[in-house]
Amino acid sequence: MVNFLMSLIIGLFVAMLFVNVYFRVKVMKSYKRLVQNRVQFDTAHIFNPKKMEAEILPKYPHMKKDILDFSNNIRYTIKMATVLIVLITAFGAVLMYYRKQ
Repeated sequence: MVNFLMSLIIGLFVAMLFVNVYFRVKVMKSYKRLVQNRVQFDTAHIFNPKKMEAEILPKYPHMKKDILDFSNNIRYTIKMATVLIVLITAFGAVLMYYRKQ
């Protein structure tokens, strides 16, 4: 059981690393296009799609796809990282419990 949990924790860590690198590349591509076109918005806009639609998208209608891709990828990366960190922590706690026995 301990070996299985250890393998699972290592696998989840590798998965988290892969997801992080994959989405970081996607985010950096979108970010580069936004910077080249001088698109500016705040972090509040990233985490509030309604605010983004109301304030930012009307200013930059030609960059709508890049803006939405950027904010969606940022939100998705944060969600995936949170889930994987919780899973790694939970399996680590179980692993610590089984090692004591």
